This record gives sequence, C-alpha cells and structure tokens, in this order.
Amino acid sequence: MKITQIDLYEIEVPPIPPIAKYFPKIYDLTVCRMQTDEGIVGLGETQGKPPQFEAQAASYEGQDALALDPFAQPDPFTCALLDIAGQAFGIPVYRFFGEKVRDRVPVSYWSCSMEPHETAAEAEVGAKLGFTNHKLKARPWNIVETVRLMKESAGADYTVGVDPNTQFKYPSVAARLAEELEPFGTVANFEDPVLKNNLDWYRLLREKTHIPIALHLSAPGDVLKALKAECIDYVNLAGSAQRVKVAAAVADAADVPCWVQMGGLCLGVKTAYSVHVQATIPNATLPCDELPFTRVADVLDEGLVLENGHFEVPEKPGLGVTLDMGEVEKYRIG
Repeated sequence: MKITQIDLYEIEVPPIPPIAKYFPKIYDLTVCRMQTDEGIVGLGETQGKPPQFEAQAASYEGQDALALDPFAQPDPFTCALLDIAGQAFGIPVYRFFGEKVRDRVPVSYWSCSMEPHETAAEAEVGAKLGFTNHKLKARPWNIVETVRLMKESAGADYTVGVDPNTQFKYPSVAARLAEELEPFGTVANFEDPVLKNNLDWYRLLREKTHIPIALHLSAPGDVLKALKAECIDYVNLAGSAQRVKVAAAVADAADVPCWVQMGGLCLGVKTAYSVHVQATIPNATLPCDELPFTRVADVLDEGLVLENGHFEVPEKPGLGVTLDMGEVEKYRIG
C-alpha cells in the first residue's frame, strides 16, 4: 500500500467568544491527510506550522504505509499511519495500544483566566451541556470568589479543577487558598499550584489540605520522581501516545490516577487519537483535557461523539473519524 500524497493544512479555528475575549488566537495547528494508492486516507494533527513537517512528509511518498514503523515517526505522521493501518486491517486504533478498558472517556469543560462572574457563567453553560467537571486557569486574587460563584451557578455536583500554572507560587499561599476553598466541597484538585522546582513543597502542601494535589508531567522519569517524593495524588500526562502510556503505567504501579492532555486546545483529529489511547489506560479515570469544543467549529465530519461530558470511543476501523473538507478549507490559513 503506497503513500501517494500528503497534504498539510494549517488550520485556525477561532475560540468561542468567552475565550476569544482574552485569547483571540490560541496556537498554530496542522492537520495531516495521508493518501494511499488503495484509497485509504489517514489523518493526523499536531501543533506547529506546515513548513516544519513538509520535508518529512515528502520523504514518505512512494513508501509502503504498512511497512513503516508508525511509532518511529514524528507527529502528526504516527497518527496518520496508525489510522491507515487500522483501516487496512479492519481494527480501531486503540487495538494498537492494548486492551480497551472503557467505552467512554470523561472530559472537563474549560475556561481561561476570566473575571469570576464570567467563569461562573461558563460553568452554567458546562453544567447544562452535561459536564460535571470544569478545569480553569486560576489566579490567587480571585479563585475563592470564582469557585463560590461557580457553585451558585452550576450546583454542588459540578466540580472544579484548579490550575494556577504555578501562580500560587509558594506553599503558604496555596495552603491558605486551599483552606478557604475546602468548605465549598467542589474543588477536585490543585494542579501545579506552586513552583515546580521543589517537590518538597508539593509534599508539604499535600499534608496541609484534603484537596488532591496534581502535577502536569510528561517524562516517565519525572512521574517516578514525584511518586518517590510522595508529593502527588494525581498526575496530568502530556506528550506522545507512547510516552503517555509509559508514564501512566508508572503512576498506575503506585495506584495514582491520571488524566491525559495529548492535544489540549486541539481539534477533533488529535482528540480522537487521544481518546483511543485513553481507552487502554486503566488509571486514566479523571476527566481529560482534550478540548475541541473551546473553538467555534471543528474540522471533523463525523466519528467523534461528545455527550454528557464524555467522548465515546470510536469503534470503526482506524481513528473512526472523517474530515469535513469544507470546514478545513473554511479555516485553512496555510
């Protein structure tokens, strides 16, 4: 099965209005469409602009798609090759990663740093859509008021993942805020609350609050260091599919739950890929951060179902999703 053509599309889909107010543009995304002489098309998606990947794409033309090792290739070609292989053999992509352990993958609603009343309004939207968890970019000066208003607007069953991106900075600040937030009963975790160069601070903070403490990590070795330091209750895993699988296995050995962010503020192609991977990770029980709904549109025609805060794991061969080329051309900028 020869690769006959690879198209790379730079896509810019604007964020939804509440996010666009603060971030009119999020980051560059490239969608890959890999065609074969047998009519099978594989899809991939990655951050970055097409020129970063054009030389590699050209090197694949004429090669046998099934003879290449997908995991030896850079993104977005790993995903596209797995999509082709899955379609060729009649199996969904998750089969390449192990046994499926779930049919639905939970996901968080999401907000950037906003004014408290704006975040509360978004929480109401999220709750009405069926989400039960809301991850937000938190700031020390207004997080308590934000969570209070979110609880009022979305209800006590709507939980909040607090992600300050280390802007609580010191354990004394984070511990004070945790003490003020605990009575609300809705804070699901603190992710990267303080500076990350001192794991002892995370262990200390963990001893000061009942709110679970999480780190956003990628390298399996860093997960192991955090576990040895006994400084986390949860871990948010980023990186390639292979790296996420290994890092999750390290966390699972210590009975630490995780959630996954392979794409983040991505489109549906990367989200579908991540959903396939997460379907095979036993301890990926926490709501993921794959967030195509933060944009006004997606480039998928079908295959990715989001309902009541969960993505359904596609069962069709390959990724199980198809591009809407009309939307690709509408939002294509390169």
